[in-house]
Amino acid sequence: MTITTNERNRYITNLLNEMHHSLQSIIPLDHELSKPSLQEHTLKLTFGVLIGITGDIRGKLIFSGNQSVFGSIAESMYGMAIEGEMLTSFSGELGNMIAGNLATNIVKYELRTDITAPTTIEGNTTLSGYDKAILLTASFGGADNLEIYLILD
Repeated sequence: MTITTNERNRYITNLLNEMHHSLQSIIPLDHELSKPSLQEHTLKLTFGVLIGITGDIRGKLIFSGNQSVFGSIAESMYGMAIEGEMLTSFSGELGNMIAGNLATNIVKYELRTDITAPTTIEGNTTLSGYDKAILLTASFGGADNLEIYLILD
């Protein structure tokens, strides 16, 4: 199915607007979400989670930040610090929960999507070869932020 530019823009706006609700539903920390900004055609990441999006919109969601922001979120959810392989596993599952909640909630806008299993990113990683990347930054009151990229193919 081919969608028009207006439909695509509406779908993207709805996805970005619903991200706040998904974060609020999953993460038990108050947060502020930045306004969306268009990013360059190359992203440099050191830690995060990549989840593919299929359906009416095709692309990827990336949740990126220092391990400490993922650790803070984990501690708020589970009441204890986690690290190492457990933190990596938690980060993948956190991305999966947020993306799954988002995919479920955007159905009300008649937007049909599905998500892939999470892929964790560790080490210096460069992503390129996509049409557009939109960045939202979630601030949880600490020094570190969670960067959320919506990459459109």
